[in-house]
Amino acid sequence: MKSTKMMLGIAVIALGFTSCKDEKAEQAEKTVDTYVMYVDSLGNVASEDAKANWQGIEATYQLRSGDAQAALANMKDNAEAQERLDAATAKYEALKAKYEAEMKENAVAANPKQQLRNALFGEGKIGDDMSFTWVNKDNILGVYQQFVGTVETNKDAYSREDWDEIKLMYEALDSRKNTVEKEGLSGEDNRKIASLKLKFAPMYTVNRMGAKSGEMKKAKE
Repeated sequence: MKSTKMMLGIAVIALGFTSCKDEKAEQAEKTVDTYVMYVDSLGNVASEDAKANWQGIEATYQLRSGDAQAALANMKDNAEAQERLDAATAKYEALKAKYEAEMKENAVAANPKQQLRNALFGEGKIGDDMSFTWVNKDNILGVYQQFVGTVETNKDAYSREDWDEIKLMYEALDSRKNTVEKEGLSGEDNRKIASLKLKFAPMYTVNRMGAKSGEMKKAKE
């Protein structure tokens, strides 16, 4: 009799344990479903709304992604769930890259100074920190060539404010050159840079004066 009761007790415990495991697996499946549905829903959000609320979207994504990853441990056969999770993650990363690129473009478009810096030195090379640490003895000649060449090409289109920004960038680059010379700048590159500097100086003086005169003329009109 006691043996029968003991067997029944073990069976009840085993059944309860199995039921508990099934509930965990079911809950884990729901968690993965929620994650996948959240990523899918982002595709229906208007582009401008998504970009305006991107920080909140990213925070929610990270939370649900973490929950989904943790939920996989409670699944007996998680291969299919892992595949769905990976697909949703890839979809989100593609969407994130798209929106971040657009937001960066919008930020540059709204900042004329950054547009000018990108043209003079290359996309994103010079930001608000005005750091020229990326310029070294091996690339500084190319930096001067791009800078002076860009200025020469666009000299008739620059405003007085543009020329002031150009002068500021030019002086910062010259300051970096003083450091680079001590690092072993070759004599040939130094001579070529000197030639570019001689070309830039009168171009700056004449065209800035012309831009100022043009602005004064327009103001009088």
